[in-house]
Amino acid sequence: MPTHDSRVDAYIAKSADFARPILEHRRAAVQRAWPEVEEGIKWSMPFFSCRGAPMGMRASFARHGGFGFWLSREVTGGSDEDGMGQLGKLSALNDLPSHRQLAAWLKEAVELNEKGVRRIRANAATEPAPILPDDPAALLALKRHDAERRAWENFSPGARREYVDWIVEAKTDATRQKRIATPLEWLAEGRQRSWKYQKC
Repeated sequence: MPTHDSRVDAYIAKSADFARPILEHRRAAVQRAWPEVEEGIKWSMPFFSCRGAPMGMRASFARHGGFGFWLSREVTGGSDEDGMGQLGKLSALNDLPSHRQLAAWLKEAVELNEKGVRRIRANAATEPAPILPDDPAALLALKRHDAERRAWENFSPGARREYVDWIVEAKTDATRQKRIATPLEWLAEGRQRSWKYQKC
């Protein structure tokens, strides 16, 4: 027997007038199609799962609602790029798929979860390691000072970028020269640019 989460009740109650019937309809349809479904709130929206594995979500916005599956590409053939839900912007009950279609999608979602299929996110594009401008490279003396060079090479690209950006963003040449000299002391101690703000 499906159970109702009181947090989902509260979410539906505070939703816009047009969205309440859509949210209630989807809730009932999901629970009718797959009685073992568990509901709850994740990322501030109603979420449904089966045996602890995520299956999908429902959401309400100012002028439309959303409904989608966690493994959208595998379940509906939709794209993860489709935004908040793979069914487009829902504003009326007739925007929803049939009970038969929903039941087929839920069955597929449960089978994928039971097989252990997990959502694979594309790796975020990584920025290339920062390149030191000619004068900081020379003045930091990374080639001549082993301790400083080793510290620099052990830093992540982000930690290196903090130093480079700080030097390059100097407004005057005097400030730039001061910022070039300062890291020598910090690098000798293996300190990153933001070392003062890091927890020990």
